[in-house]
Amino acid sequence: MVAGEKFEVDIAGLQPGDTREVHHEELSILLCNVAGELYAVENVCSHAQVPLSEGELRGCEIECIYHGATFDVRSGAPLAPPAIRPIRTFKVERQGDDRVCIEIDD
Repeated sequence: MVAGEKFEVDIAGLQPGDTREVHHEELSILLCNVAGELYAVENVCSHAQVPLSEGELRGCEIECIYHGATFDVRSGAPLAPPAIRPIRTFKVERQGDDRVCIEIDD
């Protein structure tokens, strides 16, 4: 992958409170709909390397099912231990009603 690379994703049916796992090459990304705003984070807990897509989105927080660590999907910041490192976030741009563009950076 190249820094600044972008790819489009279909978001039809992604309602507020929903998440959707998408892939770009070897990267797994979790799209999160928080009250109509879309956020994208790397789909892996920084503590236990568990897919965050298996957890629950509550407001702007995603919880890892393994140890209960939570992260803010807007910034990637860890909010509850045992996680102390942030998760990677990606810029999301709307491309109409049913598509978004996600930018991959370093």
